[in-house]
Amino acid sequence: MSDAPRVEFTPAAADLMRRLRGIHGPLMFHQSGGCCDGSAPMCYPAGEFRTGGSDILLESLVVDGVAEPVPFWISASQQEVWAHTRLILDVVEGRGSGFSLEAPEGVRFLIRSRLI
Repeated sequence: MSDAPRVEFTPAAADLMRRLRGIHGPLMFHQSGGCCDGSAPMCYPAGEFRTGGSDILLESLVVDGVAEPVPFWISASQQEVWAHTRLILDVVEGRGSGFSLEAPEGVRFLIRSRLI
């Protein structure tokens, strides 16, 4: 496997992370394998979501204008499903129904992927 990051992000996602960082402080993501909005990446204040033995730190996202890396966690079962893909964190219009920090912004984070 290459040394390329397993998670990338679009300029729109970077803009939103900068905005959310300014409001909420350090951030983290968790990507579960649930259904519906449970399969969307959820953004929380760092440490607000408790990770455990069934979670893997997939990447620490370095975003210009964000003081610290943003950890991107994934459930081990979801990592098995996406083991041969590069995840691309993006933003789309519309509000998700989860507890992710961007919900009040009228947008939601979304994962796109491509085979590696």
